[in-house]
Amino acid sequence: MKELICITCPRGCHLKVDEENDYKVTGNSCPRGAIYGKKECTHPTRVITSSVKIVGGTQARVSVKTNHDVPKELMFDIMKEMNNVEMKAPVHRGDVVEANICGSGADLVITKDVAQA
Repeated sequence: MKELICITCPRGCHLKVDEENDYKVTGNSCPRGAIYGKKECTHPTRVITSSVKIVGGTQARVSVKTNHDVPKELMFDIMKEMNNVEMKAPVHRGDVVEANICGSGADLVITKDVAQA
């Protein structure tokens, strides 16, 4: 039996996932908790948020995130790839920095406008 705290909403339900009984989830207050509990035990994913360098802008870095969750095992590869990214100002929220980053199926996108200096 694995114990988790659900992160799909602010409620923070204390879940118990029975790995020997087809990942049956108890303790959830809504169906999303059951989905989260099973997924977290079978194939965990995360949305990655960070920042990348920006050249010629009003600030040195700009915030980015994956446009949907990516397999947890790719997180370090994606972070390593982001360390090599250098954007040129101006950039706008929603601009794609890198499509299908590290073969994850997710795009890395800008989350804030940065003007040219």
